[in-house]
Amino acid sequence: MEKQFEGNLTEGPILKVLTKLALPIMASAFLGTAYSLTDMAWIGMLGSKAVAGVGVGGMFCWFSQGFASLARMGGQVHTAQAIGKGDREKAKEYCRGTMQLSMILGLVYGFICFFFADFLVGMFGLTDSVTMNYGVVYLKITCGLVIFSYINYALTGLYTAQGDSKTPLKANFTGLVINMILDPVMILGIGPFPKMGVVGAAVATVTAHVIVTAGLLSAIVKSEEEKNVLKNLKIMKHAKMSIFGSIIRLGGPTAVQSMAYCGISMVLTRMVAAFGEPAVATQRVGGQIESVSWNTADGFAAAMNAFAAQNYGAGKMDRVRKGYNLSAITVGLWGVLVALAFIFLPVQISSVFFHEPEVIPVSVQYLVIIGICEPFMCVELMAVGAISGLGNTKICSIVSILVTGLRIPLAILLSSTSLGVDGVWWALTLTSVTKGILFHLIFHWQCNKIERSLKNAEK
Repeated sequence: MEKQFEGNLTEGPILKVLTKLALPIMASAFLGTAYSLTDMAWIGMLGSKAVAGVGVGGMFCWFSQGFASLARMGGQVHTAQAIGKGDREKAKEYCRGTMQLSMILGLVYGFICFFFADFLVGMFGLTDSVTMNYGVVYLKITCGLVIFSYINYALTGLYTAQGDSKTPLKANFTGLVINMILDPVMILGIGPFPKMGVVGAAVATVTAHVIVTAGLLSAIVKSEEEKNVLKNLKIMKHAKMSIFGSIIRLGGPTAVQSMAYCGISMVLTRMVAAFGEPAVATQRVGGQIESVSWNTADGFAAAMNAFAAQNYGAGKMDRVRKGYNLSAITVGLWGVLVALAFIFLPVQISSVFFHEPEVIPVSVQYLVIIGICEPFMCVELMAVGAISGLGNTKICSIVSILVTGLRIPLAILLSSTSLGVDGVWWALTLTSVTKGILFHLIFHWQCNKIERSLKNAEK
């Protein structure tokens, strides 16, 4: 049964199988980066207050991914493991539960963000009313309609679980094209369209998400059931409570980790706000620029997650190790290239997104300092994907929360010295380096543990 399924990742040359799955995901990750950078490049023309406002509003879009990952991670890993075992009916059950849970969470989160936007943005202590208004408007539109993003996130994970990373790539590419066209038209006002500023950026983003959703759903309708477990899913049929429980137990730690990570970043953003709007804008745009590396590594992590889950389900731990080693080398080298660009070309990169002289020096310092940790961060993300694919999301959550949490006391300590806001950037770098090393060691420890368990079971 496994051999007839073309999304099977448990057979064939490891490099070929992994690359075939990873490249479209990495391309999709680049598209995600392009989404963000396109928005920031056009919004940057409205000034640093608009960038800072969108940055604050956008923090809640990031926070929302924690809830989205609850369904996606649990659903993706369970679906991939079921496929690895050859149990397609169980895989379908997990797909149905994942989609239902994603839609419920998306509706609830959207309701909260829309009706409590003023309170949420106010938590950052922004002193400029214009900046705060930008944040509220952006939050209401993008997070108020976040359900489309949730659906896309879940479907992408479920497509990946069955070895299909090309379909999400095609849908995301279409969404990117739409977004790139709508951004300048709606933000600046071109032709018959009025200048909508930050509102235009938000509308363009949501419209792109809707287009991606339509593309992913259309692909399901056109697919064949024997090749796609999402076909004839009967989404309105209530999933078993045991399925929801399994998804939540596995995805819960990842969700907590993601939300805690974002919560920590929100605290740091409030600290950064004390240094003025240029510092807040730098943190927002700097994070988007940095996504060139972490979006790519995260995309590769998704591929490694599905690869590890299917092969673990099939009892082929040797393939898991070899796949991990190849992935670590790939993302590590990419991280080095990004680091070199950040360290040696910070002025050129900053000038693309900022047009105010007082902001560029802050951005330059951010890129130089943060560039040091890029290779370690790439390995960290990929290792977390692999460890989660083996079914242990708890250890990823615990280690990530503890080490990332150290950023707050470190930032307080370092920023109180002559480093100023640069102390916050150093706190980010030092903790990222630490996590990269720790997760690499944890992966091999987990593999040793599983292999010992399998050997004992054979006796």
